[in-house]
Amino acid sequence: MDYKETLNLPRTDFPMRANLPQREPETLTRWEQAQLYDRMLEHREGAPTFLLHDGPPYANGSIHIGHALNKVLKDIILKYRHLAGWRTPYRPGWDCHGLPIELEVEKKLGRQRRAGMSVLEVRRLCREYAERFVTVQRDEFVRLGILGDWQRPYLTMNFDYEATEARELARVIESGALYRGRKPVHWCASCRTALAEAEVDYADHRSTSVYVAFPIPDPRGPLAEWRERNPAMVIWTTTPWTLPANLAIALHPSHVYVLVAGPGNRSFVVAEEMLDGAAELRRNLGLGEVLARFSGSELEGQRARHPWIDRDSPVCLGDYVTLDAGTGCVHTAPGHGQEDYVLGQRYGLDVYATVDASGRFTDEVPELAGRSVFEADADIVRILEERGALLSSAPYDHSYPHCWRCKNPVIFRATDQWFLSMDAKGLRARALGEIDRTQWIPAWGRDRITGMVANRPDWCLSRQRAWGVPVIALRCTSCGVSGTDAALVRHVAGIFEKEGADAWFSRPLEDLVPTG
Repeated sequence: MDYKETLNLPRTDFPMRANLPQREPETLTRWEQAQLYDRMLEHREGAPTFLLHDGPPYANGSIHIGHALNKVLKDIILKYRHLAGWRTPYRPGWDCHGLPIELEVEKKLGRQRRAGMSVLEVRRLCREYAERFVTVQRDEFVRLGILGDWQRPYLTMNFDYEATEARELARVIESGALYRGRKPVHWCASCRTALAEAEVDYADHRSTSVYVAFPIPDPRGPLAEWRERNPAMVIWTTTPWTLPANLAIALHPSHVYVLVAGPGNRSFVVAEEMLDGAAELRRNLGLGEVLARFSGSELEGQRARHPWIDRDSPVCLGDYVTLDAGTGCVHTAPGHGQEDYVLGQRYGLDVYATVDASGRFTDEVPELAGRSVFEADADIVRILEERGALLSSAPYDHSYPHCWRCKNPVIFRATDQWFLSMDAKGLRARALGEIDRTQWIPAWGRDRITGMVANRPDWCLSRQRAWGVPVIALRCTSCGVSGTDAALVRHVAGIFEKEGADAWFSRPLEDLVPTG
């Protein structure tokens, strides 16, 4: 007996195998022919709208698992909201400008060939590259079953979008928030461009740490009586390459500092709390008794000397000086650090940087000219040894900023850039207020973004690249001063709307400047 015939089993037309590689494209074709997305919107005409703001991906390659996860989760949310009675329009978009695309084009061309091309040629190739991958990614997203207005996406390289960006710049100018300044920013020497905070990743890196003595040839105030002991400030740094740009030494006004007897007839100033922590100094230098104690504020105005360059390094006071590592005496180079820059502005120090766009020393440092900063530490250690200023050196493994695109280490370097002031017109306070008004899922996201906005320096808007919407500004070839205003920007925006941002590079100057 065939026992199967005795069972009351359900009967179905479903095939035994799902056969998804064939069936899924058939389903997607059926949805497209039925104009399912349009019918869903028609079906919810007049219903409340649920609008999902979807950050655009870069058009710089095929999608990866992160794209798939992002888009599928959002598509599930939109379909659920539709079934719950909402109208759910979804217009996808792509970020078609910027370094990721330009780097891909440069990779195919080779850096040498790219250097010999005009800006317009590079922009044409970038546009073609972005157009190709908009199509590739759109087909891949559709293949995932994601519904949306795929025939009418927004692209940041569309002429109307570029014109809108320019008009937003005009609004920023009118608000008084845009300014041009020389400030230290994250700089990628490999990509030769400034980087925003969000474009910096952190990875392990080995540096050389050094303890360096800055002699005080003419001690004053509480140090005057110790002139015969040849006092010197002791700094610790993990970036010896910034020492040529040193212009000051920062102390905390409230920390207790001590003058400690050193070998021979030398003496050194360090924070008292760090004295035992700097065990290698005691061991290597045979530091002896504490000769005197001072507060940081008592030492303000002492004039130390740079270890090998003929200039002073005055002692300044900064609340940011910590006792986590080092000596409590902080090497200060206003052209190579944000806190150094702020302190330098308060004390009238120059925003001095000795490194060019390729990350190489300029002729201002003749003994290192042309050397990459990441190759120069050994030379600097040698120079310090020859001058008797090196107290100790050792390899130092730590987390260090890297460019998120090329993965190479970056530097802090002062350059002339266009900045958006976070505090002009209360921008920072307004942003923090909007963060508080928003529901965050998960809740810890609120604390993370609050910390970023509350503590971030002014936003560097400019980039040293060919592919993007330019900062619309003019520079005087006689005096070198750069400037812009809202009337100029709006005039150029009108040209962008018809011809795109290429017009900035192809049109003669007289076409770009409004009458008067």
